Amino acid sequence: MVRAGFALAVLAAAVLAGCESGLLPAAPRSDSALEFPKPDRPVDRPVSTAFGNEDSRDELREAQIVMDLAHIRPGMTVADIGAGEGYYTVRLADRVGADGRVLAQDINRDALERLGRRVERERLENISIKLGEEDNPQLPVDSFDRIFLVHMYHEVAEPYAFLWRMWPALTAGGEIIVVETDRPAGRHGLPHSLLFCEFEAIGYQLIEFTELPDNQGYFARFGRGKSRVAASAIKPCKLASS
Repeated sequence: MVRAGFALAVLAAAVLAGCESGLLPAAPRSDSALEFPKPDRPVDRPVSTAFGNEDSRDELREAQIVMDLAHIRPGMTVADIGAGEGYYTVRLADRVGADGRVLAQDINRDALERLGRRVERERLENISIKLGEEDNPQLPVDSFDRIFLVHMYHEVAEPYAFLWRMWPALTAGGEIIVVETDRPAGRHGLPHSLLFCEFEAIGYQLIEFTELPDNQGYFARFGRGKSRVAASAIKPCKLASS
């Protein structure tokens, strides 16, 4: 389902504040990633755990709009991957309520420590915090109705391993929610066609795509297809196809 023309206005300055230019340097791959293909695209360096000012984002109803599009309801279990300072984490916790749960995950220990202090300070009892890895979100099996990847997927160094290992964490009918900036790879964003290709390479199916023209971005929902592609059979997407 495509709903063109939908506006989620996030200032360009906020994008720049959270994402300065820079690519990950070439580095040895972890042993746990070697069975998966490398991405045929540049990967951006994570340089900030905050994406703009929270008050400004709330004035524009960013999280509320995205949560509405994702059909977040009380009682759901949600994972916020790349949670950073917790902008979506705390708002998801409020939306799912006392009967729901939110798992905040990041690979940045310092960010998780700051988020932990925030959770304690605001007495948010339905939030858990977990450290992840670049090629593995470290999520429990059959646990999440929604998994959020907001303004972070372009920084995932091992996207095929990451998405492949995320698959079992979804409940029946569970969905992955992606919010990205529609920019060339390597400029703190990702063309939506390349995103679709990488998800489909694992076996996911696109459910909904919504353009966010005011911030040159988009919202996408994915579900699991009939089966997950074997790690050895994954065909990496070519950058030129974007």
